[in-house]
Amino acid sequence: MDIESAQHWWQPVPGWLNTASYGLPPRQALDELGAMMDDWRTGRTSWEGWDASTHRARAAFARLVGVDAADVAVGAVVSQLFAPVAAAVPDGARVVCVDGDFASTIYPWAVHADRGVSLRAVPLAGLAEAAQDADVVAFSLVQSADGRVADYANVCRAARAGGAMIVVDATQACGWLPFDAGLADVVVVGAYKWLMSPRGTAFAYLSPQVRDRFRPLAAGWYAGEDVHASYYGPPMRLATTARRFDISPAWQAWVGTAPALEVVEQLGVAAIHEHNVALANRFLAGLGLPPGDSAIVTVDVPGAEQRLAAAGVRAAVRAGRVRASFHVYNTPADVDLALAALTG
Repeated sequence: MDIESAQHWWQPVPGWLNTASYGLPPRQALDELGAMMDDWRTGRTSWEGWDASTHRARAAFARLVGVDAADVAVGAVVSQLFAPVAAAVPDGARVVCVDGDFASTIYPWAVHADRGVSLRAVPLAGLAEAAQDADVVAFSLVQSADGRVADYANVCRAARAGGAMIVVDATQACGWLPFDAGLADVVVVGAYKWLMSPRGTAFAYLSPQVRDRFRPLAAGWYAGEDVHASYYGPPMRLATTARRFDISPAWQAWVGTAPALEVVEQLGVAAIHEHNVALANRFLAGLGLPPGDSAIVTVDVPGAEQRLAAAGVRAAVRAGRVRASFHVYNTPADVDLALAALTG
């Protein structure tokens, strides 16, 4: 199905240009979540059916980023999934990051300063060069503040040449930007933005080449090889796959996540990319700016925040500039509404 034909699955109030803050759920997600809430209210079912959504979502995410589902762990937020990775780096490790990157991509490393882990922040354009002289390169595939897209393949090549572990936050990319997670060692994604899921679900691709270095610090019953035989202990028998890093899922959030990811699959990330970037470039052109390569753009127009708000356009302000972000449910009318507010 093409995107225009599918847009009836969403019913946004015109002017929502803030998917980089949170995505809007498709009808399929709301339907499944509503049915689950009714079951919860009446107590007419057990939880195992809800948990099936976690497995559906894991499999859908693996397909979207081109990896094996056995190499995907599920969690709640990006920093929680990064934590065991950062805890595993040796004392004195050198970590290179992007200056101005999102805090959840930086803080998990910075908290280890007391054991000599150093953090060097470089401009995005210099990341590939800096990655050649590091133990870890950690960066967002798409920058939250302004939508800049990292040269993923080039950074990965440079890091591999220097022997650095490659750790990527793809939260602002996954769902609109095609990429191969397998180029990196670790890729973490919060699902509540471009994957249009409830807040509280996240994924981590953990490559088998590095996974044994990490300790599952939050291990519980859901990380067991057989979760139903892991309610009590000892002994501890953790899964041999990336599931050993799972945390017990918040059922409601995962019931809404699985169908949302399946919608992204149905529409196709390549088609979503074309749609989103076309709208972003329409917006830029209307302001006399050159085209870009991102679904997230920032502009510096005097009084922009107030003018957009007065027109009913919901965008964000990041790093002192207005940030607009475009996704499948947006149309040219949304762009034109924003342009009229900024240029009228």
